[in-house]
Amino acid sequence: MDTRRTLLITGCSSGIGLAAAQTMTLRGWRVFATCRKAEDVARLEALGLESLPLDLDDSASIQAAVDAVLTRSGGRLDALFNNGGYGQTGAVEDLPRAALRAQFETNLFGWVELTNRVIPVMRAQGQGRIVMNSSVLGLAALPYRGAYVAAKFALEGLTDTLRLELAGSGIQVSLIEPGPIATRFRDNAIAHFRQYIDIEHSVHREAYRAQLERLEKPGPAAPFTLPPSAVVDKLIHALESRRPRPRYYVTVPTHLIGHARRFLSTRGMDWLLARISGGGRR
Repeated sequence: MDTRRTLLITGCSSGIGLAAAQTMTLRGWRVFATCRKAEDVARLEALGLESLPLDLDDSASIQAAVDAVLTRSGGRLDALFNNGGYGQTGAVEDLPRAALRAQFETNLFGWVELTNRVIPVMRAQGQGRIVMNSSVLGLAALPYRGAYVAAKFALEGLTDTLRLELAGSGIQVSLIEPGPIATRFRDNAIAHFRQYIDIEHSVHREAYRAQLERLEKPGPAAPFTLPPSAVVDKLIHALESRRPRPRYYVTVPTHLIGHARRFLSTRGMDWLLARISGGGRR
């Protein structure tokens, strides 16, 4: 009988999800590493990971993945790390409804649906850990990131509510809030940006061109960028400590903004965030 603790992770094709799957496996967890694409599932299996398909935009895929995990684990799931998603950039006035809908489907609705499918399992066990990979943009807004900010603000509110509702159940809920991390996140963001934003007909086209020039350069896209392992270090504490924290800050920008919110007025925060973003050009 396999007595390892079990962990389901979304968004494992690269970056934080892949690093988390590999690290937690080495730490003795039985990790179910999920990806949207079949070719990524096959690649992870070739790396020695136990991988499954899971598309956060598809309810049937979410249900099938949960069913498969529970079948393989004998009906037990000790932890869930919600991580899969992407960032939609573009000024709010340029965002079509379809872009907002797609951002929320992947980054919020899919996460909540998956979480709600595993909560009854954890309730029956009397214990579990749920970790949401949020963002510094769940704490404060930056220009040209309105869709992503909105989804992360909503995730933060729902997660705080869930933590209160699950008090006494044995299920612990945590948020991880990274700033810039070296992943393929910006490559995916560029693809969605070009898909939905009419750059050349926007009043923001000069700012967009500056952003694209920065994003398409090789190397870190922002100062203080850390590797995915920085997030995984916080995940380890959230999953394995006796008393996990409600929130984990990762990177200097998150600590800076998190502390600044406590002391600055709204106008002061606006000034700081405008400086950080270079008026939206960074």
